[in-house]
Amino acid sequence: MGDAQISASRVVKASPEQRREWHRNGFFVIERYAGRPVLASMLERAVEISRESGGAGTLGSALIVPEQALVARATTPEEAVSKVFRVHRDESVFHAFCTEAGLVELIEDLLDSELECFLSQFIFKRPGALGQPWHQDEFYFPFDRGPQAGVWLAVTEARLDNGPLWVLPGSHAGPVHPAVRDRREHANQAYVEIVDLDFSGEVPVLLQPGDLLIFHGRLMHRSTDNRSGDMRAAMVYHYTERGTRDHTRERFGFESPNTDFMPVSSRGPLAAS
Repeated sequence: MGDAQISASRVVKASPEQRREWHRNGFFVIERYAGRPVLASMLERAVEISRESGGAGTLGSALIVPEQALVARATTPEEAVSKVFRVHRDESVFHAFCTEAGLVELIEDLLDSELECFLSQFIFKRPGALGQPWHQDEFYFPFDRGPQAGVWLAVTEARLDNGPLWVLPGSHAGPVHPAVRDRREHANQAYVEIVDLDFSGEVPVLLQPGDLLIFHGRLMHRSTDNRSGDMRAAMVYHYTERGTRDHTRERFGFESPNTDFMPVSSRGPLAAS
């Protein structure tokens, strides 16, 4: 299947209402953004990477992270995988989507800058997988400028019972809050939790396959445990202003294992680099 067949289904720009939602709430959803062939190709390749890697470690540039709550009972490598990072540069199906001109133009418009895609992750959330506590993505991104924008593509349906995202509308307008380590048994590595706020205004983000959530890097969000009998899968990208400097080493004492800064452009030439 060629890249022309697996790119986003249509070129879009943010409507006035979507721009208002971005500034007021910190997120908005574009329904039916991607077609079934895109989703099937992404899932197929993520499973292949999981199998070829044995369910952990690296495969080429990809970083495969296990789901701690499921490792002991997994019968195939892919059943043990939580996330597959760093696929936006070298994996054609994921590269094609995040460099698609309409999507890049949309994010360029929201951030008012030229862009780099610096993080990608395919998320498997199989039955029994734990949710991720309340956090802000910019907690993990100690950059010299912001904001960043996240792009969350629903590969399968996100329902109340299979661990969808919950967001706190308007929370992006505040600072990045302190967070404590997630101390639950089987919590995935690097999970943290914001514990000093009232989250009673939270709302679920329920998505159909192909729906696209655009969200601000400081938007507070969480996911719940998958208590259903089927998987909730998603593909996520993060964008920042081109030329952003990463201060992860200065803040945390190590280089980020998940990031790979790749310039992208709605004008085309950089998208193939």
